Amino acid sequence: MFKIAKVTFIAMALVAGAASTPAFAVSERGVAAGATWARQMLKLMDTDQNGRVSKDEWMRFMEAEFDHLDVDHSGYLTAQEIRGLLSPGKRRPGGR
Repeated sequence: MFKIAKVTFIAMALVAGAASTPAFAVSERGVAAGATWARQMLKLMDTDQNGRVSKDEWMRFMEAEFDHLDVDHSGYLTAQEIRGLLSPGKRRPGGR
């Protein structure tokens, strides 16, 4: 289970890294969009709605995200599956 969370976290970090280019970083709209996205993600993860995300809530969310990304149900994420995440019009992490 730790490997699943680690791989999903790396995938999310890659997405976040792509959004940290200088052109994006200096944009106030970009910063606001990132803050909005972060709040939405926390609301999705905070299943008991106490305003905090527990490790258990985090792990359940990440496991569900991994399962969604693993389109061939192999138990592994491939570069093709990750590229599908980044394709225009595709669902981003947390986008239900």
